[in-house]
Amino acid sequence: MTIALVAGATRGAGRGIAAELGAIGATVYVTGRTTRDRQSEYQRPETIEETAELVTRAGGHGIAVPADHLDRDQVRALVERIDREQGRLDVLVNNIWGGENLFSWDKPLWEHDLDDGMHMLRLAIDTHIITSHYALPLLLRHEGGLVVEMTDGTADYNAANYRVTFFYDLVKSSVVRMAFGLSKELGPRGATAVALTPGWLRSELMLDHFGVTEENWRDAVENEPHFAISESPAFVGRAVAALAGDPDRARWNGQSLSSGGLAQVYGFTDVDGSRPDAWRYIVEVQDAGKPADTTGYR
Repeated sequence: MTIALVAGATRGAGRGIAAELGAIGATVYVTGRTTRDRQSEYQRPETIEETAELVTRAGGHGIAVPADHLDRDQVRALVERIDREQGRLDVLVNNIWGGENLFSWDKPLWEHDLDDGMHMLRLAIDTHIITSHYALPLLLRHEGGLVVEMTDGTADYNAANYRVTFFYDLVKSSVVRMAFGLSKELGPRGATAVALTPGWLRSELMLDHFGVTEENWRDAVENEPHFAISESPAFVGRAVAALAGDPDRARWNGQSLSSGGLAQVYGFTDVDGSRPDAWRYIVEVQDAGKPADTTGYR
């Protein structure tokens, strides 16, 4: 049985990843700061207990553990618990983010709120480092472990495009580099590290932004035509599940991957049966200024 830790699994990609790991029978520890008894500053309704229940309902075993991944003692205790209960860790997904409310669109560095920007760096970079520091010795105990660093954008895309604002750009590129660095340290020790990005994710926050649900999300296309290329959190979840189930996953070590790109290799689909290749679409259609048309892209 696969033992996984999805760090940052309250909602969005983390929740989708946890549930799809559950669908392949994994035991999944899901962490976050929002529980049924306590909310984070997000003030959102989603909880880690709900995510754990989704994992179990999908066929795995979901275990919710409240954790602030900036708190070293909490992360150490989390890993010690996994060791005590399972004796191993096969998959680590670093999905901690928490920065949606901390960056200002189109504001240059000198106009951006400095406290918000610095806090975003801590939430999205320090948390990954702290979690890896404590979790990797357990993951390396058995050969074949997988580390997935979740980000926004591929290495190629982020290298050529400025991502929204200084702090956001720095965070998302840094996480890609983290995966590269880890690959150099983990590869010789029998483990694999990759960076992974979803496409335009239909997270709970994004659906709320457009005033739609997962059931009627296409209604948002009228106001934002390129939203037609969007994907559910299950799609990137299936990408992680495919990697976790691939005995030859070491071939991806150090690479920057996307859900749409991996779908072409592994053959999984989104919940609607399509395979949205968002990053190719963004480059060839959206950024190229062409009218929205997903023909050949999903």
